[in-house]
Amino acid sequence: MQIEYSLIEHGAPTLAGLKTANLFPVKAEGEDVIRSLRRVNRILNRKGIRAIPLKKKSDSILLYLFRPERLEEDLNQPETACMLKEMGYPCGRMDLCISCLVRHLKEDESFPHEIGLFLGYPPSDVKSFMNSQRDGVKCTGCWKAYSNQEEAERTFEKYRKCTRAYRREMRNGRTLESLAVETAGRKRLRAVDR
Repeated sequence: MQIEYSLIEHGAPTLAGLKTANLFPVKAEGEDVIRSLRRVNRILNRKGIRAIPLKKKSDSILLYLFRPERLEEDLNQPETACMLKEMGYPCGRMDLCISCLVRHLKEDESFPHEIGLFLGYPPSDVKSFMNSQRDGVKCTGCWKAYSNQEEAERTFEKYRKCTRAYRREMRNGRTLESLAVETAGRKRLRAVDR
């Protein structure tokens, strides 16, 4: 059950269909995380969501919760595709881009800042962050926003409200399966438009 609580705590906006992806650590104490992950994926895959370990440590895994349909759409946006291509990612193939990201996480000493593109962050903000992590920051929430402060703040608040609502629903007995929203095959709506 620990993995379900982690998914709600750190991935509610993705489970709700508001966000492309979330990335967070899951402790491996007292639970076979990989077996739990397989069980959770059987539930989530029917809803158009996947959860995969990007990096394993002795006591935890870095879990990537994402909606493949949305991620593919995000990665194929011209600005995003151009940025990824410049960094050596095999654009046009989401699965290969994820594999390349996993390799960067394993091989690089620094955290790959392009990961924001895999989390649905605005490409302009990811690019600004990569150029300077401090200069020009307008507000901070899930990411550092360098442009369109009002939209970013509305989005951050939607994500916080969603997480609070999902926590409350889980405490009231709702299951992960009932909380995960099926969006596969639907036209994408931007989180700020909902």
